[in-house]
Amino acid sequence: MKLKKIAAAVGAIALAGSLAACGGDDSGSDAGGEKIKIGIKFDQPGLGFKNADGTYSGFDVDMATYIAEGLGYEKDQIDWKEAVSANRETFLKDGSVDMILATYSITDERKAEVDFGGPYYVAGQDLLIRADDNSITGPDDMKGKKICSVTGSTSAQKVKDEYGAVPQEFDSYSKCITALQGGQIDALTTDDIILAGYSEQFPGEFKIVGQPFSEENYGVGLPKGSKDRDKVNDLIEKSFEDGAWEKAFNDNLGNSGYELPEPPTVDRY
Repeated sequence: MKLKKIAAAVGAIALAGSLAACGGDDSGSDAGGEKIKIGIKFDQPGLGFKNADGTYSGFDVDMATYIAEGLGYEKDQIDWKEAVSANRETFLKDGSVDMILATYSITDERKAEVDFGGPYYVAGQDLLIRADDNSITGPDDMKGKKICSVTGSTSAQKVKDEYGAVPQEFDSYSKCITALQGGQIDALTTDDIILAGYSEQFPGEFKIVGQPFSEENYGVGLPKGSKDRDKVNDLIEKSFEDGAWEKAFNDNLGNSGYELPEPPTVDRY
């Protein structure tokens, strides 16, 4: 895979002094202190998942760990917080977390309230179908098909309005998976990397159609006016170059059948 080269200015990042100080009280970093609080999803296999033994795993978890370590924190100094979609801006505003990596799409509306590093990944809405199903090869095949997503999601509305699908909504993706396994629905739709996590969780049962029909730029959510934004962007670009980004994907989603795309261009707005 051809990875873009980091600009010379990034290669000369003086992280040694400034990042080593991030764990102290006079760091100039928004996180500071002995711990860094990071919001992740707890229920997305392959991305952000709380395991039965209380540990955490996933692509977002590995990327968050990499960034935290670059900011001067050890793994045992990370305090993981569950960030559901509805509370992400609130958590960043009230100090419940110092940053969020939780399939958090960068939008102009959200940028008015919080800052973002990245994007560190570009996802697209796609379809997950049973492995033996050849009736859906792209979004245009959804007309009249029962397509599942979570209640109130833009994913469900999009497939209904633009492709003539029959939305089937549940309050969790896991219920969509059960319905897909049982043949009550024809496909599950959401961001392709989220679908990859479910494909990884059930080897051989499902496949991703691989014809995305939207674009979602995942960013690192930060408090508005964050002093760490440039450092986070430097570390994201560094992960593209040193192989950490690709390793995070392969370790968590490498067996899903979903191919890792090219790394995105970080937006230094």
